[in-house]
Amino acid sequence: MIEQEVEFQSKGFKISGTITIPSLEGNFPGVLLIPGSGQIDRNENHKKLHINVLHDIAAYLDKHNIAALRYDKRGVGASEGNYWKTGLYDNVSVALSAFKYLKDQQMIRSDKVFLLGHSEGALIATRLAADGIDNAGTILLAGAAQRGEDILVEQAEQVANSLKGFQKWLLRLLRIDIIKAQQKQFNKIKHSSKDWYRVQLITKMNAKWMREFMAYNPADDFPKIRVPVLAITGSKDIQANPKDLLQMAKLVTTDFEYHEIPNVTHILRIEEGKATLSTYKKQVQQPMDARIMPLILNWLQKQIGN
Repeated sequence: MIEQEVEFQSKGFKISGTITIPSLEGNFPGVLLIPGSGQIDRNENHKKLHINVLHDIAAYLDKHNIAALRYDKRGVGASEGNYWKTGLYDNVSVALSAFKYLKDQQMIRSDKVFLLGHSEGALIATRLAADGIDNAGTILLAGAAQRGEDILVEQAEQVANSLKGFQKWLLRLLRIDIIKAQQKQFNKIKHSSKDWYRVQLITKMNAKWMREFMAYNPADDFPKIRVPVLAITGSKDIQANPKDLLQMAKLVTTDFEYHEIPNVTHILRIEEGKATLSTYKKQVQQPMDARIMPLILNWLQKQIGN
């Protein structure tokens, strides 16, 4: 496997990434790997949680002679910019610049360049595909088919239901309603023009990104997509509702393949017990679920052969 550090420009910012090229002669299909939400790097690693999904996908694709480009988000890792002033559509612009960069590489087959996004990256891939960029197909890992604000409401309900023990007791004692508290925060964000602010003087929040995310509805974009789509979501994903796969199937008018993987969570790991955010640190000690990559590879090979 040949990994090269690369740089490209996006709206005046230098974006750093890694392109993985099979160690053979010739031209290769390419996949742009788009990271999820938060301050995560090209591998989808945060200082508090190393998911490493995009690194593992790139390595797997390389073994099957498919190139891949992954990159640090604006203001993260080696990329220039300020993460706290970067909105959802800024992230879309970075992904578009990355796509153009990958497509222009001499060793890449320009007619066989695909988008693959995980979590927020799946929303970005949806937006780009709907915008008619010249990609050969789109892969959505833990994607969504509903408005961002509705996603957050669902997530809060899932988190509230997953609490147990001391946390659940404390909320009851303090009479805290997670849903009402969240809605109050939503209203503050919507009426704010700040790029960011602190919540309860402790947690820093990217308000610009949150406003744009809450307003964006991928359901409006699915009917506009004109390339094949593969969507994969775990049955125990409490951040992206697996039921959205059925909604996508109704909205997408082109070739659409989807899979709900039993017992897989949002970070693409197995969870035999009840799905909760609190088990993520334990889950990342395991590799990505082995069923996912063959589904991606088989779908890609089918598209590459067309």
